[in-house]
Amino acid sequence: MTLSHDAPSPESERSTVSTAPGGNRAPIGIFDSGLGGLSVLRAISAQLPHEALVYVADSLHAPYGLRDNAFISERTLAIGAWLVSQGAKALVVACNTATAESIALARERLAIPIIGVEPGIKPAASQSKSRIAGVLATQVTLRSERFRSLIERHAADCRFICQPGHGLVEAVERCEIDTLEVRALLARYIDPMLAAGADTLVLGCTHYPFLDAAIRELAGGRLALVDTSAAIAKQLERVLEAQGLRAPPDRQPAAPRLCSTDEGRHMRQLASTLLGLDAPVEKVSITTHGTSPGCSYVA
Repeated sequence: MTLSHDAPSPESERSTVSTAPGGNRAPIGIFDSGLGGLSVLRAISAQLPHEALVYVADSLHAPYGLRDNAFISERTLAIGAWLVSQGAKALVVACNTATAESIALARERLAIPIIGVEPGIKPAASQSKSRIAGVLATQVTLRSERFRSLIERHAADCRFICQPGHGLVEAVERCEIDTLEVRALLARYIDPMLAAGADTLVLGCTHYPFLDAAIRELAGGRLALVDTSAAIAKQLERVLEAQGLRAPPDRQPAAPRLCSTDEGRHMRQLASTLLGLDAPVEKVSITTHGTSPGCSYVA
């Protein structure tokens, strides 16, 4: 089974986005290093069906897990600024790696509410009966101060087996979510956790929920999966409500606007296959320094 818990990071406290009397019709921006944040978009669409959404996948530069901190911060700020230029009233950083390394800086520079994500260490620690849990996350997330702080605050008497998910983000980016190669990679990561007695697995990257069916089959029902996508959507709803930024309840927005920094064909395939969303993908150019971005469409 897959369990969703409240584990988004805290939101920013202020917004400069004005609120119209009939509700705020501006879109919500969602950003990930690639396609994994589509799992968060799916949860937000279900929780907030009246909101307009703009999703940016920085697939040209994915994965972030092996990038240095300066690069991740620069891309987060550039894409966040681009979404603000598109009228976004709030930003969801739907990437554990970008949250871990750059969300504090983004909150200093961008004057809209920002919701981040973080691995569900607290809910995993509270629910594990064996007191042993696994964590699959990127290398950058696992080495970050935010992650170390989560372990220190919430691990208590629970032992966490932390495993970098090398190759998994790339597989999802290629829409390879149930191939023999992906199953072999998952088995290599998960089997030692099961052998150690783990009964809970934290999906510490937003790409990984797209692998949950393969993980469940490999684990044979022995692992409860902790995915925080639904909790992020609920936190976003609370922030919008508190700041008067909700869309009017009778609004029927168009399908989410999908944007990618690469040609976008894998994004369209994954959105269609896993979200049932048949929508064009805009190829956008978002530079780290200076020039105005442009866009073209992938049919």
